[in-house]
Amino acid sequence: MVCALSIGLLLCAVSCNKNIQDKEKDNFDTALIKKSSDLQLSGEYEALIELNIDYLKKAAKMGYKEGIGLCYLNMAEVSISAGNYEKALFFFDKAEKDLKNSENGFHKAVFYDDYSQYYAHLKLYDKAIECNNNAFLYLKEAKDSELKKKLLSRLYINKGSSFAFKGWYGTSLKSFLKGNKLENSAYSNCMVAQYYLFRHQPDSAGIYIARSEEKMLNEKTSDAESLWVYYTMGYYYNEINNNDQAEKALKKALEINIKTRRTYSSHINNVYKSLAELYKKKNDGGKAYYYLQKYMEEEGRLDVARINTMNKATENFISEMKPESDWHRSDLPLAIALSITALTVSGIYVKKTIRAQRLKKRALKEETEELKSHVKTKMLKEVTELAKKNDSAFLMKFKELYPDFINALLKINPDLENSELAFCAMLKFHFSSKEIADYTFVQHRSVQQKKYRIRKRLNIPGEEDIYDFFDKINS
Repeated sequence: MVCALSIGLLLCAVSCNKNIQDKEKDNFDTALIKKSSDLQLSGEYEALIELNIDYLKKAAKMGYKEGIGLCYLNMAEVSISAGNYEKALFFFDKAEKDLKNSENGFHKAVFYDDYSQYYAHLKLYDKAIECNNNAFLYLKEAKDSELKKKLLSRLYINKGSSFAFKGWYGTSLKSFLKGNKLENSAYSNCMVAQYYLFRHQPDSAGIYIARSEEKMLNEKTSDAESLWVYYTMGYYYNEINNNDQAEKALKKALEINIKTRRTYSSHINNVYKSLAELYKKKNDGGKAYYYLQKYMEEEGRLDVARINTMNKATENFISEMKPESDWHRSDLPLAIALSITALTVSGIYVKKTIRAQRLKKRALKEETEELKSHVKTKMLKEVTELAKKNDSAFLMKFKELYPDFINALLKINPDLENSELAFCAMLKFHFSSKEIADYTFVQHRSVQQKKYRIRKRLNIPGEEDIYDFFDKINS
C-alpha cells in the first residue's frame, strides 16, 4: 500500500514537473517569436540579433533543442529579408538539426513555412509550394494556440502568393480568402486586394482596400505593414486612374520608408515603379524618369551597407554558438554529395536569373531612354518659348538643359557676361539674326554687331560659320 502510494506520488511529481517544463517552453516560444517579429518589422536588425543570442543561451541552459532551432530560424528569416540567401541557408541547416526529431508539430511547421518563403524569394515556386504543404501537415499535429492560429493564416496567404505566380488563380484566391478570414488584418486584406489587382479586377480590390485602410487607421500596425497598405492603395488608385489619390498614397509609403530607413526591398521597389508609371500617365516626364531611375537602382543593386552589417552581426552570433559535438568524418561524403547537387541546381537557377535580369534591364533601359528623350524634348520646347518671349528666366533654364555648353564657353573666356551667354544660347538654337532682333526688340544691325563681338571674345576664326562653331560645343 505504501509502495503504491509512493509510486503514485512519484508519477504525480514527474507529471507536474513535465507540465511546468512544457509551460516554460511555451512561454519561451511565444516571447521569442513575438519579440523577433516586432524587431524585424521595425527594422531593428542588430537588436533582433542580440535578442536571439540571449534566447540561444537561455535555450541551451534549459536543454531546449527546439528553442535553439527557433533562434536559428529567426536568423534565417532576417537573412532572407536582407537578401542574404547564403547566410539564410546556413541557418536553415542549423535549425534542421535541432528540429528534425522534434515531437512538436508547430516547430516543424514554422521551419517549413520559413523555407517556403525562402524559395518564394528565389522565385522557385514549386519548391515553395512543396514546403508550404509540409508546413500545413505538421501544423495539423500541433496543439491549439494563438501561435498556431496566426501561423495557419499566414500559411494560407503564402500559399495564395505562390499559386498566383504559378497561374493557378482559383486555388490562389481560395487560399487568400481563407487566410484573411482567419487573420482579418490590414495586411491580409491587402493581400486579397493585391490578388484582384493582379487579375485586373479593381472593383473587387476596392472592397478590401477600404477594409485594410480602416484597420490601419484604427488598429496599431507596424511601419512595414502600413507601408504595404499605402503601396497597395497607390497601386489600386493607379489602376482606376485616380492620379491624385495614387500620388498621395505612394508618397506616404515613401515617407514611412525614409522614417524606418529599412523595408523589404520588394516593397520600396514597387513604390518607385508605381510612381514612375503614375507620372508617365500624368505626362510628367521628369518625375517619371526620376522614379524609374530610383526603381532601377533599387532593383539592380544589393544594399551593401546593410549586408555588411548583417554579416558582421551574424558572425558575432555564430561565435556565440558552441562547437558542434555531433559532427563526424562519416558525414563528409554525404555533405560533399549534397553540396555538388546544390551547386548544380544553383547554377541552373543563376543562369535563368541572369538571362531574365538582362531582358528586364534591356526593357528598362529602353523605357528610361524614351523618358529621357521625352523630358529633353519638353524642356527644349519650354526654353525655346522663354527665348521667344525674351523672358529673364531663359538663360537659367538653358543652363539646366545644356550645362556643359555654358561651362565650355566660360573655359574659353571666363569674362563672358550673362547677356553674352544668352546671345550664344540663341545662336545654339540656330535663331537667325532677324529672329533674335524680333525676340529681343533690337535692330538687325545690332545683332550683326553682337555676332562680331562674340567672334572676338571666343576667338572664332573669320572663315568658320558661327552656327557650326556652337554646334561643336559640348551640349
